[in-house]
Amino acid sequence: MIKSSGRLLSLDVMRGIIMILLAGESCRVYDSLHEVSPNAFIEQFFHHPWHGLHFWDLVQPAFMFMAGTAMYISYESKLRKGVSWAQNFKHILIRSLKLFICGVGLHCIYAGKPVWELWNVLTQLAFTSIIAYLFIRNSFTVQIIVGFLLIILNDVLYRTILVPGFEQPFVAYHNFGAYMDTVLMGKINTDGWVAINIIPTAAHTLWGMAAGKLLTTSRTGGQKTMILIIAGLIGLILGFAADWFELSPIIKRIATAGFVLASVGWVLLILAFLYWWIDIKEHSKYTWVAVVVGMNAIFIYLFFETVGAQWVNGVVAIFVPIKVLSAFVTLGLEWGLCYWLYKRSIFFKL
Repeated sequence: MIKSSGRLLSLDVMRGIIMILLAGESCRVYDSLHEVSPNAFIEQFFHHPWHGLHFWDLVQPAFMFMAGTAMYISYESKLRKGVSWAQNFKHILIRSLKLFICGVGLHCIYAGKPVWELWNVLTQLAFTSIIAYLFIRNSFTVQIIVGFLLIILNDVLYRTILVPGFEQPFVAYHNFGAYMDTVLMGKINTDGWVAINIIPTAAHTLWGMAAGKLLTTSRTGGQKTMILIIAGLIGLILGFAADWFELSPIIKRIATAGFVLASVGWVLLILAFLYWWIDIKEHSKYTWVAVVVGMNAIFIYLFFETVGAQWVNGVVAIFVPIKVLSAFVTLGLEWGLCYWLYKRSIFFKL
């Protein structure tokens, strides 16, 4: 249930779990474990090379989905306080500008010099938030249909705009998305990511917003959980069917329709379980472990992608030379920072 503070505990927990997982990547936990014992389980914590789906491929969809869910819950709360759609839209635009600047800035830090790159999740979220907000007042039906139209549009663009050298729709570096990167940035991402993923992944934020709308209705907790489960199963069936029948392969790096549907299916099922377990069954004893991170999600993401990766990792490695142990110590320190901020009610919001 939604608390009087306007927060949903299961959503805070889910957000916190995602941020802890991302912190683990930044602290090189998965790289270290993979070096010690490469196996099928550890492989799930790395993106699939191209055509397929790993657990790690669900992290960004979950991040963008939760942003949409939180957006609607916040919007509903502000409406009750007399904040209009237009007034809140100004806030969304300003926040999106901040996200965009932070996303571009992170690429400069990665490169060690000023660069113009638009592949970061924050940059993507800046656009998907605006797209989703434009439909925040519409019905579930409209929000769901618009999401489908976006992923269909994306696949159509890949199949119909065939520029010389970029005429292979679902082949890395030779597709429409890669071509658009040459137009927007004059370069291609060496890992196959493309900037126009903002089009299909806006569906994640839109459908997350629809989930937020569902969770604020007067339906019973059991009904809400069942709707989330059914929607999740439909997403999985449609996504894997699209891949099986070669309508749209599951490729995260260019966010195909098959990928968006399959990934949102898994995300919906995860949310359904957490909502049922935490908000309905009220199993909240250890939720604070994740909540302390989820409450400062954007800040901690920026921290471990900058100070953490650039300085903390190296400093800890000096005193803890065993790579795996060093990675976990670093992760513990970053969680400790989140706990310290949480206990002092220090929250950084964009």
